[in-house]
Amino acid sequence: MHLYIHIPFCRQACHYCDFHFSTNTKNKRAIVEAIAKEIVLRKDYLDSNNIETIYFGGGTPSLLDTSELDLLLNTIYSNFTVNPTAEITLEANPDDLDPQKLVQLKNAGINRLSIGIQSFHEPHLKFLNRVHDAYEAGSCVKIAQDAGINNISIDLIYAIPAPDHSILNLDMQKAFDLDVSHISAYCLTIEPQTAFGSWLKKKKIKPIDEEFAAQQFEILIAGLSEKGYEQYEISNFARNAQYSNHNSAYWKQRPYLGVGPSAHSYNRVSREYNISNNAQYLSAIQQNTIPSTIEILSAADQTNEYLLTGLRTKWGCELSTLEQLSGYQFQERNRAEISEMAQKGWLYTDNGTILLTRAGKLFADRLASELFID
Repeated sequence: MHLYIHIPFCRQACHYCDFHFSTNTKNKRAIVEAIAKEIVLRKDYLDSNNIETIYFGGGTPSLLDTSELDLLLNTIYSNFTVNPTAEITLEANPDDLDPQKLVQLKNAGINRLSIGIQSFHEPHLKFLNRVHDAYEAGSCVKIAQDAGINNISIDLIYAIPAPDHSILNLDMQKAFDLDVSHISAYCLTIEPQTAFGSWLKKKKIKPIDEEFAAQQFEILIAGLSEKGYEQYEISNFARNAQYSNHNSAYWKQRPYLGVGPSAHSYNRVSREYNISNNAQYLSAIQQNTIPSTIEILSAADQTNEYLLTGLRTKWGCELSTLEQLSGYQFQERNRAEISEMAQKGWLYTDNGTILLTRAGKLFADRLASELFID
């Protein structure tokens, strides 16, 4: 099984982020204790209690102090069997990572870091309202490597407004110089419930230039490929097969348990969504109640989710799985669409698996949606 822990706190709000978090950390310890209690309450959610991956996401998990992280990990180890080779990832912001903190993380058992760098360009960091500066963006990776954590992923954001592609090329070169094993590259999107969303509505900023974004995506794919990074998912690139095992489990529809405010869980039959409110979450857990909404997944739901996630990956979607999930309706309904997409050079079928071409990856979600069943 796979375990996700949502830490709903940040130092400040990035202008683009619509994940659940609070900048008020006065009840951080109480929320952490509630998450630990939820872990115990939910230990029988899945049939297996053998953990293959643990992922601390957020929010900003690197805001946890040593005692809080130890409480969560000790609770996990006391209630589950954790594989000795389990991937244990913690999302971190560069400004939180000093030598002492990194030694603490390593000693606690963290063996993979996902660092939210986003850009090495100072004006872009300010535009995004990141806390760290350009120097910290680069130095934190070296400090982590010196501490003995070598399984490091960094996040980059592309399509940030710029006169040309020179800043993106410099960001890529700095990432290469750091010799990280994994890079996640995400297109800047403007979500309604964010500062950027408000500014767009007030016409203080312009919409994302889709042509510019597509050009930057092509530059990223070409540049990362040249340096030996494999695009194993639309936004994720790894060298030497150092994939994110945790995220890969999501994309392959593996069952997982999510704990913490706003966390999701999946058991192949249903999805559960924890409430996205820290105070209400805390109150419910203190009363031994899981504050979640349960959605029973229909055959169409399961088929469409597999299409949406699987087509984005190097593993694609197996036709046999699509048939099984859909009640043996998928190929009958989509044979003509698949043939047309193949003729246009957007996808192909290899040994019973549907895979996207490089051209198809430019609009993967649209292609998936056109194959949805109802």
